[in-house]
Order: sequence, then C-alpha cells, then structure tokens
Amino acid sequence: MDQINILVTDDEREIADLLEIYLVSDGYRVWKAYSAKEGLEILQEHDIQLAILDIMMPEMDGIEMCRQIRKFSNIPVIFLSAKSADLDKILGLGCGADDYVTKPFSPLELTARVKSQLRRYTEFNPDGVQKKDASEVISIRGVVINRTTHVVTVDGEEIKLTPLEFDILCLLAQNPGKVFSTDEIFKNVWNETVYEANNTVMVHIRRLRTKIKDDNREDKIITTVWGVGYKIDQ
Repeated sequence: MDQINILVTDDEREIADLLEIYLVSDGYRVWKAYSAKEGLEILQEHDIQLAILDIMMPEMDGIEMCRQIRKFSNIPVIFLSAKSADLDKILGLGCGADDYVTKPFSPLELTARVKSQLRRYTEFNPDGVQKKDASEVISIRGVVINRTTHVVTVDGEEIKLTPLEFDILCLLAQNPGKVFSTDEIFKNVWNETVYEANNTVMVHIRRLRTKIKDDNREDKIITTVWGVGYKIDQ
C-alpha cells in the first residue's frame, strides 16, 4: 500500500477543509464529500482505507452511511459529531463505527486516532503487513480464527469482522479462562489510555457476539463475568 486514502464526509466545508490540511500534512491523500451520497460514491469508485464521517448530515445521516459502508467494507470508520451524550456514542459505535470523536475536537487528537485505526487495519489487512507471530489457527466450539489471514468462520461460514472486533476476539481466545475487564480490553486492543472504555468495549462485544451467533447458543463463546469483565473458555 503506497499512499493511504482517507475519506472525509462532512456538510460543513470548513471542517472538511481543516481536516484535509492536517491529514495531508501527515502524508495522507484526502477525498472530501459534503453529503453521505457523495461519500458512498467515492468509496465505490476509489480505494479508501479510512472514513471520517459527520453524523448530522441532510438527507442521509452518518449513522445510515456507516450502515451502508458495512455492507461492502470493513475499513475503519471514525465518527465526528457534535452529539456527546453516551447514548449517541453507543448508537454510533453500534452501527459499525470504530471510534467516536466529539466536536469541538483537537485536530491533533483526531489525527492520532486516525493513525491508531490505520495501524490496526493495515496490520490485519491481507494486503498490508502481517504480524510475524500470527500463524496460529484457534478453534473454539465451531468458531475458527485464522490469525494469519484474518478469516473467522462460524460453523464453516465465513463472517466479516472489523479490525477491532477481530482484535477483541483474538485477545480473549488466546487467553482461555482469563477474565479481562473493559479497561484491560481497551488498553490491549486500542493501545491507548482508557477513554470511556466501558461503553465502547460493551458495544463492540455486543456486535461481536451477534456476528459469532452467540445469542443463539446455550454454550456461549464469550462469557460475561458480572462485575468483572469477559472471558472465553476453551
């Protein structure tokens, strides 16, 4: 992967221009869209590695745009929104986003989050750089995790996970029986100082459970240890 392409979708042109300045200065190529429809067209026509989306846009909002993106792509999605309530963040992460930054925002903090998400995405993307020790295949009651190819199957059917979901699943599966608190999961997976870890981790765990069909199992893959955290037993 030579130059990394980032899509910025925001109907406030001043914000899109500001983000472009900072991202370009870090060496990224920036595509700007001022509506969700225009942004989706860019995603279909160009090789985009990360998307930054405003939530409050006319016609189609960022939440619906993210849902549309998740139908064909697992690229990192970062929401940029004036909505700062916990419920808004849970809704944003629940629709498939990987991070949520509230306005007003620090451009330096946002670019740091961009780098963090891209690092994770390129690490597990088959076209990127693979971990040297990522050669194990983990199998747990019908769920097979191939750490080399980043492929996960459930009862023989391949499922699509975002890089964050894959990281969480690997963390728990590689440490069978160990209970991880939400703070520990956040520190291990996000590699950042704890930032509203509880809600963020819970939303990603909920999405992960749905994808691995844990809701329909009597013998759950991911177990909640109430008041402590989460674990996977071998």
